[in-house]
Amino acid sequence: MSNPIVEFIKNRTIRRNYILKLINDEKKGYLYQSGWINSFKQRKPVDRHSNPIPWLSLPIVHFLQDRLSDDMLVFEYGSGNSTLFFAPQVAKVVSVEHDKEWYEYLQGQLPSNTSLHFEQLQPDGSYCRKASSTGEQYHMIIVDGRDRVNCCKQAINALAPNGVLLLDDSQREKYQGGLDFMKEQGFKKLDFWGLGPGSIWNKNTTLFYKANNCLNI
Repeated sequence: MSNPIVEFIKNRTIRRNYILKLINDEKKGYLYQSGWINSFKQRKPVDRHSNPIPWLSLPIVHFLQDRLSDDMLVFEYGSGNSTLFFAPQVAKVVSVEHDKEWYEYLQGQLPSNTSLHFEQLQPDGSYCRKASSTGEQYHMIIVDGRDRVNCCKQAINALAPNGVLLLDDSQREKYQGGLDFMKEQGFKKLDFWGLGPGSIWNKNTTLFYKANNCLNI
């Protein structure tokens, strides 16, 4: 049985026509509209207008854009363009970083309604407990850093009653414990499969929620 990908690569006429169509229809297609092409060119997660977006699956980024509100408190494991994406749309963003060099680089570059913390990375240590140690109750917690299974287990203590949790790259087998734990805690889930910004790999970001949540789902 022939491999369609191999046949595509071998067939110069099909390949040429495909590339020409991609160029001619660039601004009408999903890759342009979603910001994928711009992210690929700039090698960082941005939309088509070069505004920062999180390094989550593109479908969930689009889903969130119309559901965020200026009274939300957001916590994220891992910071950067995601912080810059959430900050203008919510009340406050609190982030934790384990990479000291990246933490120092970001200092002074983030908006005034953000708070960035550094915690050394130790499995099941202070890093995964940072959300609960702030004493806040968050409407949204994004698990996109390290030690993700333990982050899920500890972060729900910091969720507001109507809060939701996002686990990125949930297709990875090593994060299955986080999925199982959230299910055991009574959370429903929505999977958002798709491309990441500028990436060719299919990935999944899973949204965990309960009834009467802040995203109205």
